[in-house]
Amino acid sequence: MAVATAALWLDPGLTPSHSIISKGHSALPSRISARSCLGKGKPLDLALSSLVSGNRPCLFPVASAVSSTTEVEAGGVVDRVGELSQVTGVLGCQWGDEGKGKLVDILAQHFDVVARCQGGANAGHTIYNSEGKKFALHLVPSGILNEQTICVVGNGVVVHLPGFFKEIDGLEANGISCEGRILVSDRAHLLFDFHQEVDGLREVELAKSFIGTTRRGIGPCYSSKVIRNGIRVCDLRHMDTFGQKLEILLKDAASRFEGFKYSADMLKEEVERYKGYAERLEPYITDTVHVMNQYILQGKKILVEGGQATMLDIDFGTYPFVTSSSPSAGGISTGLGIAPRSIGDLVGVVKAYTTRVGSGPFPTEILGKGGDLLRIAGMEFGTTTGRPRRCGWLDLVGLKYCCQINGFSTLNLTKLDVLSDLPEIKLGVSYKLINGQSIESYPADLNVLERLQVEYEVLPGWQCDISSIRNYNDLPPAACRYIERIEELVGVPIHYIGVGPGRDALITK
Repeated sequence: MAVATAALWLDPGLTPSHSIISKGHSALPSRISARSCLGKGKPLDLALSSLVSGNRPCLFPVASAVSSTTEVEAGGVVDRVGELSQVTGVLGCQWGDEGKGKLVDILAQHFDVVARCQGGANAGHTIYNSEGKKFALHLVPSGILNEQTICVVGNGVVVHLPGFFKEIDGLEANGISCEGRILVSDRAHLLFDFHQEVDGLREVELAKSFIGTTRRGIGPCYSSKVIRNGIRVCDLRHMDTFGQKLEILLKDAASRFEGFKYSADMLKEEVERYKGYAERLEPYITDTVHVMNQYILQGKKILVEGGQATMLDIDFGTYPFVTSSSPSAGGISTGLGIAPRSIGDLVGVVKAYTTRVGSGPFPTEILGKGGDLLRIAGMEFGTTTGRPRRCGWLDLVGLKYCCQINGFSTLNLTKLDVLSDLPEIKLGVSYKLINGQSIESYPADLNVLERLQVEYEVLPGWQCDISSIRNYNDLPPAACRYIERIEELVGVPIHYIGVGPGRDALITK
């Protein structure tokens, strides 16, 4: 066995870096990435997280820093999944549709719990089972295909019960048992059909300035939550007052939108429908805040599945062309009720190129035939809406911004195979204003975003099929160079590489 020297890299925003000689234990500030070097220039990337008590870092084993020199020099495979912390998050790095569901489905086999913390049925996660059957999930966490996994819908999620039960019925019709495996927070807010209608009316009202939402009612439901007249899952246990609360919401919508028609009969029908939903949902309703914290105390492994992505975050995204929740790291704590110090590794999922659905700035967008070819090759049509996605080159300015906000310990680069036919590939490496002035950070101002110029670095393509490759060393040199150049420019290791839609089409690096 060889003892590794570990050079520690602080996540963006932390104070001065540390270097240590690892001797089986280390006292580290929280959320530090470490690179272990075992001679001959062959690095072994590690992701470490420490528990911190006050200002005193706790000691914990750094088992990964002690590896067999023979194994590493022989190109041995590192157990990346085994390295992941007790509470691990999988979050999107772009504008959604990066392929988070696939990674969650794969990792779920090694976790006890998979939890959703924000968003609603606007999330569309496409996954495939071991037989290659396709499942499109919107509310049910992607861990549902793994029979031993408990799935949690947290308090930060907005739940459309008709859609929720439709998903469950579809899963069970395909032999996927959901009984006793899905827990729904009693604090989660209910999304009604009228929220969806209002979403559409608001888009029409905005005319040419429309957001390009999925029209699934997400924004109006979160609006009800924030102005404090929303209806929560726990309210289903009090049907005697449910109708009164729903009437307030319906009257409010009718007063705001001329096109929204409200009647007493409509209210009565909706209340009767929700009496049935309340009875069916009762076995699922749980105080998930208590349960999640009990799971942590019991040592259960928890995987948090983010919906949408950081560039759609209500605070950090390209506002107002964003979603209505927090799909970045902060949403994990607020959407599940677990302490930030409990959260360990965060895996950022990013496509090998960039896509966006709906309106909003897109600096690296490829217009015309080039974008059409990428869309067809990548089958870039929305899981939730079926809308064609806008396509462009990988934007490293945006990716670095997302890494800074979330403190990712590692990245999952997806759909690398889609680029296989291109003779050359561009990476957007920096922004500048029309006058040539460099932009040091990701702009908040949409006027700046829409006018800036992107500086590109051009890399050679590999022009061969890589979809059957399962070992990193078997990838064409040009593909490896593309991956490693992203790592160099972003400063975060890429440990997972997707080369196709199937469960097995994943390379661990």
